[in-house]
Parts: sequence; C-alpha cells; structure tokens
Amino acid sequence: MSSLIDPYGRKIDYLRISVTDKCDFRCTYCMDEDVTFLPRSQILSLEEVVKVAKTFIAMGTKRIRITGGEPLVRKNLLWALEQITKQPGLEELTMTTNGSQLYKMANDLLNVGVSRINISLDTLKADRFFALTRRDKFQQVIDGIEKAASLDFKKLKINSVMLKHHNDDELQNLAQFALDRDMDISFIEEMPLGVITSHDRAASYLSSDDVIEQLSTQFTLNESQHITSGPTRYYDVTGYRGRIGVISPHSHNFCDTCNRIRLTAEGRLLLCLGNEHSKDLKPFLREPQRQSLTLEEGIIDALALKPLEHHFNLDEAPQILRFMSATGG
Repeated sequence: MSSLIDPYGRKIDYLRISVTDKCDFRCTYCMDEDVTFLPRSQILSLEEVVKVAKTFIAMGTKRIRITGGEPLVRKNLLWALEQITKQPGLEELTMTTNGSQLYKMANDLLNVGVSRINISLDTLKADRFFALTRRDKFQQVIDGIEKAASLDFKKLKINSVMLKHHNDDELQNLAQFALDRDMDISFIEEMPLGVITSHDRAASYLSSDDVIEQLSTQFTLNESQHITSGPTRYYDVTGYRGRIGVISPHSHNFCDTCNRIRLTAEGRLLLCLGNEHSKDLKPFLREPQRQSLTLEEGIIDALALKPLEHHFNLDEAPQILRFMSATGG
C-alpha cells in the first residue's frame, strides 16, 4: 500500500531523480553557455541517491527515471543504477539522456536493468544541431541511438522540443526517423524555466495542436489508448509500430493526472515542475540525528506542498529561475 498520496488524492508512484546538474551540451532552451554548476559538496552522493530511491520504493514508488543534466556524465552511475534495480517493489528503471554517451554505455545500461531510454534529439541537421546544442556531437548522438536500437531495450523514445522558426520544419523528418526504427517520439512544448537570451519564448512557441495538424498531412494518426506514467498523449500511426506523442504543458495542462515528483541533483524534492514548492532532503541524509522527522516522514510532509496545478505564461518574465538542467527532465 502506497503512503505517497498528495493533498488532492493523487497517488505519487513515479520519481524522477537528477543525478547531476552538469551536461556536455548547452542547449539554447535549457541553459546559457556560461551556466554556473553547483559545487560538488552540494550535490548528492550516489550513495545518498540510492538511499532516497530505495526509501521511495519501499513507500510505494513503482517507477524511477534517472535524469540530469546529462546523467551519463556522472562517474560510477552504473553502480547506483544496479543498486536501485535490486530493490524489491520497483517495476521499472528508465533514463532520459542527450545520447552523447550511448554508443559506449548502452550495453552496460541494459545489463544493469535500465528498461527504457528517452533520447533528446531536436534536429537531424548537423549544422542546426550545433546551433541548438552549441556542441559538435551530432554524429555521436546518431551513432548512440543506432547502438541502443540494436539492443533489447523494452522501449526507446525520441524527445524533441519544437520551436517555431527554429526546427519546426523538421517535424515530419524527426517523426519518420523514430518510426523507421520502431521508436516512439514525443514533441514537447518548450517550458519557460530559467532566463535565456537565445530566443523569444513567446515568438517561438509551437503548440501541440499545431504539431499534430502538421504531422497529419504525412501520417494517418488516431488517438491512442496507450498510456504511460508520464504526461505524453499518444497517437497511433497507421503502418508503424511506434507512436507519435505530444507533451503539452501550455496548451493541454495535464496536472489533474500528475503522479510525479522530482529529486534535484542537490537533494531538493521538487513537487511541481512549474512551481518552486520543494523540500530539502539533504539534512535527512547528512544530519539525521538533528532532524525531528525520519526521511520517510520528511517525504510525506513534503507531499503537502504539491500544488493542484502549474501556471505558465509565455508573455511574462520567467517565474521559475532555475534552468531545466538543474531540475531534471
């Protein structure tokens, strides 16, 4: 029986853990080029990450997703993943990655028990990839995707953040790339987290409805009955095993079914992506004798902070100043 119930009766059975705020890319919608990373002393150790994960699993969490930054740049991560997958009660350990380390690590990820991987890919053009990520690693990512696709993962999915006048002319090509490899793809509305200077978020906003309308000119789409623990709304695609999905924090708010909370790399339990409501779990891990509550009680206490919904307004200055890299995808 899960003890993770929020004030609105939603069962929280899905935890996303950021294991680092560092990344080997500098994607324009995610962070500035000169972003300042946290000092190592403020980042949870992998032993602390494992302890939190095991505690959540014992309390009823069924699925854990490992994120970053870029999680695969964290040293000794495979050890932590193996410890988490050994915990009775966990149904699935998944990961979100930019794909840069997949070619050399995909086999190991499969062997330690990672079942599904989401790979961020916003363009199939090498020059545009460089412009979006500020890094010349396009072929490295493609090679990593092909490597992972050759292995027996339960599912692979492409995540694409679509920006009007930036990469929206590649909707069909990105979808075709995923579908040809029996992969799903999710097109994501940009989330206004952190102050960026590379583009105007309101001007570059592309709604999920526009995405589906454009894709329907090339593919036959039907609303799918397929539901995952994440916020993607899926469409079945006639003639393909893979699906096309959309994540719509602006146009189709999905807060009413939210079953997720996030642990940031510095140990804050973030109750909502679009709010600053959080609780620092680090004291429970590093100074437990000085706390009036146990770690389990602290987690339950934190759930009271989970709001009913988020509110994003593209025409206002960002209300959430932390970058997505500091939050975890």
